[in-house]
Amino acid sequence: MRDDERFEVERSMDQLPHVAGASFATVGFRMAGNRKPSAEEFRAKAAEHFEAACLSLETFPDTAEFAAIKRYVRRRIERETERIMQGQNGEIEKRYERYLDYG
Repeated sequence: MRDDERFEVERSMDQLPHVAGASFATVGFRMAGNRKPSAEEFRAKAAEHFEAACLSLETFPDTAEFAAIKRYVRRRIERETERIMQGQNGEIEKRYERYLDYG
């Protein structure tokens, strides 16, 4: 797979953790009235929403032409989820702190 074939996927995988993951986690905690979730709770919920946003991977056909991009996306989902859960995604951590301050 050439780099230009995965450029758009790379961009979306860079954005989805905080755009979908942290945003939906924040809404969920706010609606539940939980003003002070632990960092672990916030990360777990952000990872859950991030993974849910990535379900579109399943809409790619199960053909040889799409096999490489599907493998790449699965690896990125695993890697990004791990980073979120370990507190290594700076954008998730920033949004967690912002929620505690302004939630």
